[in-house]
Amino acid sequence: MIPALRTAASGMQAQQMTIDVIANNLANVNTIGFRKSRAEFADLLYQNLRTPGSQSSASTRVPAGIQIGLGSRLSAVQKMFQQGAFRPTRNPFDLAIQGDGFFQVLLPDGMTAYTRAGNFTANENGQLVTPDGYMLQPQITIPAEAEAITIEADGTVSALQQGQTTTLGNIQIATFINPAGLQARGSNLFVQTTASGAPNVGNPGTNQFGTILQGYQEGSNVNIVEEMVDMILAQRAYESSSRAIKVADEILTTTTSLSR
Repeated sequence: MIPALRTAASGMQAQQMTIDVIANNLANVNTIGFRKSRAEFADLLYQNLRTPGSQSSASTRVPAGIQIGLGSRLSAVQKMFQQGAFRPTRNPFDLAIQGDGFFQVLLPDGMTAYTRAGNFTANENGQLVTPDGYMLQPQITIPAEAEAITIEADGTVSALQQGQTTTLGNIQIATFINPAGLQARGSNLFVQTTASGAPNVGNPGTNQFGTILQGYQEGSNVNIVEEMVDMILAQRAYESSSRAIKVADEILTTTTSLSR
């Protein structure tokens, strides 16, 4: 089999993976706090027929070698953490982070997960939880008799009770030196890995931490126009690789017919 068949096939597989990533981005265009992904590729090993700089005679060297590429492979699918657009909701438990940081939530297995989706609600005990019931950390409990809830930009949570304001606690957020190294778990959640590094936890608005906006939701950072353009490019690249396979097959057919 001539190498072009496998080389072009690897290109088709690469573009198929690109389309898979784009399809997931588009499927989550309205998912709160969603972060789009980007497929990244690397070329495969090369067949070195002549090494660059090798001697062509006793006194001369070739300026360029002969290296035949063998295709491409998926090297990473990286999460992109640019800020999403804010949408006002007037819901006091809808929170958004303006800048860097993640909300911390407690999973049933005791692990801490991280999310940009701040669509919280109060459970039967007054604790702020995610739509799946995972508790916000540090824990914030809303009194049943609270008349109004105020959450400041620095994360301070206050309740108005019988005409008096009481501080209920402070929401802290976490940052990572490499957020792209977080592992996506679904349900808008990420968990720490060795690639992300340990979380740096602090109060919103201090140092490198973003601030909190009450009554807002942060939307997905997917740009539909960009995704559609990338999909068209991937489709054209896929078609080009398939065309290369067809040409290689025609060459192979012509070669085998010579023996008839």
